[in-house]
Amino acid sequence: MIINPKAIFLDMDGTILNHYNEVSSETKQVIDQLRDQGIFVFIATGRSADELAEMLPEGFAVDGVITANGMAGYIGEEVVFEHALSLELVKTIIEKARKRKIYYELFPHGNSRLVQEQDKAFVEAAIRDPKPDSVQINEWISRQKAIEEDIEWTAEITGNHFSKFYFFARTRDEIEGWKAELKELQGEMSFSMTPSSPHNAEVMVADVNKASGIKEMLERFGLTGCETLAIGDSDNDLKMFEYVSHAVAMKNAPDHIKEKVDEVTEFTCDANGVSQYLKTVVLDNMVIKEPKA
Repeated sequence: MIINPKAIFLDMDGTILNHYNEVSSETKQVIDQLRDQGIFVFIATGRSADELAEMLPEGFAVDGVITANGMAGYIGEEVVFEHALSLELVKTIIEKARKRKIYYELFPHGNSRLVQEQDKAFVEAAIRDPKPDSVQINEWISRQKAIEEDIEWTAEITGNHFSKFYFFARTRDEIEGWKAELKELQGEMSFSMTPSSPHNAEVMVADVNKASGIKEMLERFGLTGCETLAIGDSDNDLKMFEYVSHAVAMKNAPDHIKEKVDEVTEFTCDANGVSQYLKTVVLDNMVIKEPKA
């Protein structure tokens, strides 16, 4: 199958990031080559913009980034779009998380993630060693870093420019119980919810997801209707897969994700699956444009 996308959207965790949250030099190189050939390359991730700045290697460049599962989009310093959770919803969800002692992080746009000081004990307890066997190492590393460096412990939640909630639990039963409670709350308050691993859940504005973010980004670049390609590995990529012309799951994706796509990479995220796929399936089948003198 010949793929000729004009725009490519790449997930981060389990996709361009390996399980130690690193991007390979091979991935950076193939993205540079694609952009040199006039193909637009975007990041579409559940992570926040601040996390991207910390994790992506020096010199790594894309045309734009969609963050927080479609809640925000940026081209360099330009804000293309930002959606926000209401303070009422935020306070309601925190109260419910407190009763269940569910680990949470609240992400304001452009600021440090927040946890209320009164919840510090049970939030820190969720990340106590040893790591549960079923928790992926990349998620565990991110949570430990959040506890040690990234969370601002605050006496009160104020403001109204919140990007998303992230929730984590040590056991799958615990997170499934929490997701069930959130689904009940959706009958009273409007918001969307998605997991990105078996141990987490994320809350965004209703009808906001990676697909809505892609739509807004394509409109900004005048690319609406062009052929699009997306690569990902998780439940929060499903709406993105439905939206694009050609959907690709990572080899390390769970089976229920692989069943929803057009193609699966030959290699995992730990074996440069993205760079290998983009090189052999996209770059190697292109008529290469020579750089102008």
